[in-house]
Amino acid sequence: MNQIADILKLANDAQKQAVDAVLATVVRTEGSAYRRAGAMMLILEDGRSVGMISGGCLEPHIIKRAFWLTRHGASVQVYQTGDEQKEDLEGELEEKLDNDAIDFAVDLEDELNFGLGCNGKVHVLFERLSSAMPYLDLIQKVRQNGESTTVATLIRSNSSEVTVGTRVHLNASFLDDNKNSQEIPEQTTNLPKPIIDELSAYKVSKRHADYLVLKSSVANGNSSKGAIQTEWLVQRLQPQIRLLVCGAGNDIMPLVTMAKLQDWHVTVIDSRPQYTTRQRFPQADSVFSVSLEDSETLLKLSQNAAVALMSHSLSQDRARLAVLLKNANHCNYIGQLGPRYRTERLIKEISATCADPTALADGINQLHYPIGYKLGGDGPEALALSIIAQISAVVYEQVAVTKELAQPKASYE
Repeated sequence: MNQIADILKLANDAQKQAVDAVLATVVRTEGSAYRRAGAMMLILEDGRSVGMISGGCLEPHIIKRAFWLTRHGASVQVYQTGDEQKEDLEGELEEKLDNDAIDFAVDLEDELNFGLGCNGKVHVLFERLSSAMPYLDLIQKVRQNGESTTVATLIRSNSSEVTVGTRVHLNASFLDDNKNSQEIPEQTTNLPKPIIDELSAYKVSKRHADYLVLKSSVANGNSSKGAIQTEWLVQRLQPQIRLLVCGAGNDIMPLVTMAKLQDWHVTVIDSRPQYTTRQRFPQADSVFSVSLEDSETLLKLSQNAAVALMSHSLSQDRARLAVLLKNANHCNYIGQLGPRYRTERLIKEISATCADPTALADGINQLHYPIGYKLGGDGPEALALSIIAQISAVVYEQVAVTKELAQPKASYE
């Protein structure tokens, strides 16, 4: 399982078992950092933990201090990964702890340097599971219904009236079963309305996680209480990448495994029922037979998905590809297995039976064939890696891929 799936499962287990836990979340990075904002780690009081917020460098330190750091509520700590020696600062910190200088120790820990040579800073929010669970529930809902949503998390404030870790859900209609748009109720948070309005109007960048500073003047009757400055992590929570594999041969198995390691939602279909069994693809989310005439089901499964056509059957590939080429904007990615001349034959045959061949133009332009990047290697595992790499680059809009990687693979020519 992927770390996010593991965190959600362990959090639910902890609640059922009445075990307390701390959620550590990267809320901001400066300079070089191994994980991006939004990365999480869950630490249970019984010693279990899952997830990573660094490359393994910060985790031992965080596990030891997570519950102490949240003894008075949520807190944000800053960890430096520059060249300064970690031992000197840690020794000073332990000395202050021994002298019960608790408040000073917390401040000192904000400047703790791990001497890793990365020359960056990692801002980490620590909060008990009881306060973090609504956020985890929201992530789970995004995964279940496949709709993205935006949430803002308060990192810092110069006002004691608002608390670190406060979250504002910026898509209230997401939670409305009737799908009616609705404003965020002001009483759901102790934040001043001007701040909520500014957050609601903010558009998240393509990175899907932005650091935002807001300054708002708050009036109290006829007088002004002055400016409140707040710092936020604004996240666009995204659903899992959905992969639809059309074909259920043995070479599909490594692709399913690698996709699930990336926390993708995977569906495998084939027109041959004897191939589409749970025993053959235990890791897939869905496995079932779909007839070649069932275009409606194909379109439903391919909606906003990456589609890999890998049946090794001309009749299957022709039928599926004909539907997908006519609905190219329906998918996020379409890839066809096989040598270039084979796919060109399929396109020619489909065009000959199409009343308006020009309707296929967009689909043909978006079709990736031969599927995957030319990474080298041989066999189903190497093929799976090349397909995962290409789909990731397309979905995440990493267009600056070298021409060499995009060339046809010699093994399929």
